[in-house]
Amino acid sequence: MAGSGDAVGTVRSVRTDWISLLTDYGSYDGFVAACHGVIGQIAPTARVVDITHDVPPGDIRRGAVVLAQTAGYLPPAVHVAVVDPGVGTERRAIAIQAPGGMLVGPDNGLLIWAAEVLGGIERAVSLTNADYHRRPVTSTFHGRDIFGPVGAHLASGVELAELGQWLDPAQLETLRRPAVVADPGLIRCEVLTADRFGNVQTSANAATADTAGLRIGTEVELLAGEATHRLTYGGTFATVERDQLVCYLDSAGYLSVAVNGGNAASRLRLLQGDPLEIRAT
Repeated sequence: MAGSGDAVGTVRSVRTDWISLLTDYGSYDGFVAACHGVIGQIAPTARVVDITHDVPPGDIRRGAVVLAQTAGYLPPAVHVAVVDPGVGTERRAIAIQAPGGMLVGPDNGLLIWAAEVLGGIERAVSLTNADYHRRPVTSTFHGRDIFGPVGAHLASGVELAELGQWLDPAQLETLRRPAVVADPGLIRCEVLTADRFGNVQTSANAATADTAGLRIGTEVELLAGEATHRLTYGGTFATVERDQLVCYLDSAGYLSVAVNGGNAASRLRLLQGDPLEIRAT
């Protein structure tokens, strides 16, 4: 079998009842149902959790953020993630073993942050063994033809070594790390993402806020583009009156900005990756 002679140490099989699925496929077409179908044919007793299928088309960074902030709350699982603008090209299809689960998807950085949340990359393979793929493999739907089937086989107990050639984890594609710098009184960071409510999550976390000296109930200044906004650093949305801005630590532990009852991303015209400064006052 390809790769079986290249292993270092013992590779355990990971039988699990759980498979998670994250894609940018949406619900307009039958793409998600097809992935569920091939998974069900191979692992009929597996429980599939749909993390989301509303990642903006091709937005690898958004998919990586959502996957990383969700995977740790699920039971030990095989996480199949497909945001794959390079489908059909020379980009590799991979599977990753981490202490807290397995990840399957394209080698474009999508899986790496989640693997870190799950304890770090122990081993990785390139999915070169076609015995575990659906036939025929099309050039534009690897979620159905490669990633879904491989995820189902892993959940059924197939060993990682059977799936293909070993990869050096250091050679896997990664995404640019979000910028964040903290000094007393000042945080320089960026927009990490915005949720469907328009709450803006920054790349700064609780430790960053402590370093900068932010304290619940005090005022802060937010510099976004050419504009400066004064807002309260609070514990929840209702810390401020309706339609007012608030800065807070969100449920994932990141410093975020919201409008009580409104949409901060729209009001502040912020997009993923935009630079921000937050100043204690």
